[in-house]
Amino acid sequence: MKIIHCADLHLDSKMNANLSADKAKERKAELLNTFVRMLEYASEYDVEAVLIAGDMFDTKNISATTKNTILSNIKKYSHINFYYLKGNHDFDNFLSGVEVVPENLKLFSSSWRSYEEGDVVITGLELSKDNNATSVMSLMLDPDKFNIVMLHGQESMTDLKDNAEVINIKGLKGKFIDYLALGHIHSYKEDKIDARGTYCYPGCLEGRGFDECGEHGFVLLDIDAENRTYTHKFVPFAYRKIYTVSVDVSGANTSDEMIGKIDEVISGMDISNDSLVKIVLTGDVDVECEKDMEYILSKYRMKYYFAKIYDETHLLINVEDFLLDESLKGEFVRQVMGDDSISDEDKKRIIRYGLEALNGEEVL
Repeated sequence: MKIIHCADLHLDSKMNANLSADKAKERKAELLNTFVRMLEYASEYDVEAVLIAGDMFDTKNISATTKNTILSNIKKYSHINFYYLKGNHDFDNFLSGVEVVPENLKLFSSSWRSYEEGDVVITGLELSKDNNATSVMSLMLDPDKFNIVMLHGQESMTDLKDNAEVINIKGLKGKFIDYLALGHIHSYKEDKIDARGTYCYPGCLEGRGFDECGEHGFVLLDIDAENRTYTHKFVPFAYRKIYTVSVDVSGANTSDEMIGKIDEVISGMDISNDSLVKIVLTGDVDVECEKDMEYILSKYRMKYYFAKIYDETHLLINVEDFLLDESLKGEFVRQVMGDDSISDEDKKRIIRYGLEALNGEEVL
């Protein structure tokens, strides 16, 4: 039996933290389309069940397009059972106004609920402050079945009071769990519960921001329930990838030299043009270097679907070069360096902006 385990789709996410209104709208549609593509994959590869371990949505205000698309595809793939367990971003309004819930859509509640798929039993609980403390104690599973348990929350080795999103992994030892299908963490992770069971976060289907770099997709399980064995693999599936690229530009004195260093790093990373890329400049550069951030960004903005650039370089200034300089430039540097109310780093930035202005450059 083949099963897909996914989580944290965050459909209808606004996507406007970095993107323009048009691209945010486009990415919002891409997230929904990736979910649809996953179901096409499931049908093609004879998957019998899809586990959605929480945070299918990102907001209470679910769009008509998203709601209709999900329901129509659940109905379309009637040979696949969908197990949807709500997470902390999900609300009860998804099925409001739906007269007949599709038979192949299986839901969970604040009490343990189990569904049988032959010798595979899928059990889930939607965690809250009211049931978290007793959830582990009340879990009862048949040791002779292949047991999948679904939960949404942050892994922990202890219980934390008044936190509905914490899952005590240590407390689940010896509970006859074969596979613990989790959601909440947005990157892939797996580890052992005990000698019998494994817990796994599939991560999100699509990264949405630069805190979600790396591969994203779902987990495909292939279960031999009779022998209570299985294999599982992570399937990269995101339409776009997100990268943060750190580049040391120490010693570069012009924008073109910095671009050369950036290109050298990026050339070894195999970044496709449809990616989202954040470039972070680091290292030490001379206070009088020519560094036009807008010019540097323009190259990568044209190359990738989305690009941004951060300047985290440190400015180097040799005060002795200006001590005997009788020009306005020298006087300016001496005045700034002699002001004890300004931090050393701020002095360097003030001097840089001042020198740019004195050289007739545009100060941004």
